[in-house]
Amino acid sequence: MSALKDDKFSDRLSKQDAARAAMLARFRARPGPDDPAVIERRAAQAAIEAAREIRQAERKAAKEAEAIRLAEEQAKQALEQQARDLEAKARAAEEVARSLALAAERKAARDAKYAARVARRK
Repeated sequence: MSALKDDKFSDRLSKQDAARAAMLARFRARPGPDDPAVIERRAAQAAIEAAREIRQAERKAAKEAEAIRLAEEQAKQALEQQARDLEAKARAAEEVARSLALAAERKAARDAKYAARVARRK
């Protein structure tokens, strides 16, 4: 481990002034807002931002289109399911009507036999 240097106070002040001057020189050496390199960099950043916004808009449009497609598909499937349910209910209603008609026919045949038997006895 190295020991502290035996710098004098004036040496430390001069080093501090030199560091401050170097920082100030670096700050002053920076290009101004009207420098062609700065203008070019800002234009490049603006182009990148515009491209980013376009990509975001495209992604949003694609998501919305996909959501619409899914909604249409779900609506179509719901309508098909309703149609199948209605067909099943119609078949069930026809079956019930057929069984009621058959039961009525059988009852009419029984009644006719009973009436014929009663008529034969008289």
